[in-house]
Amino acid sequence: MPPMTLLASAVIVHDRQAGRVVLLRRGAGAKYGHGLWDLPIGKCDPGEPVTEAAARELYEETGVTVRTEDLRVAHLVHGAWGVEAPDGYLTVVFAAERWSGEPENREPGKHDRVCWVPVGELPEEFVPGSAAALGEYLRGDGVGVSLRGWEGR
Repeated sequence: MPPMTLLASAVIVHDRQAGRVVLLRRGAGAKYGHGLWDLPIGKCDPGEPVTEAAARELYEETGVTVRTEDLRVAHLVHGAWGVEAPDGYLTVVFAAERWSGEPENREPGKHDRVCWVPVGELPEEFVPGSAAALGEYLRGDGVGVSLRGWEGR
């Protein structure tokens, strides 16, 4: 079987009026990044459109619901390798300013916290690719690309 790049999606739920975003902190049961903050993120199932995966993963992890038509591409993260992606990964980071529900920790085995965080108080202990994506989005820099792990290749 030829190498495959893992496709993943993440969502920045942005309450622009209140100046806050939904974040989660990776717990002891997470596959990587224990103790680091992150965006709601997950892998696409085979044959699943990336927008549907984004909405599904957001709901599964936080209980927050977004419509796929309300998702806008905010950033791309292309990694040379990852914990479950030895042949690389591509994460499409979406932003949504319309949602329903309040964030709750629906996967306590993976996360130890899910909450709104003021954009002026973002934690420093953050998964690097997600931090770059969120930072560029909040600065209004347009759709950006982060490359992870390609140095020396």
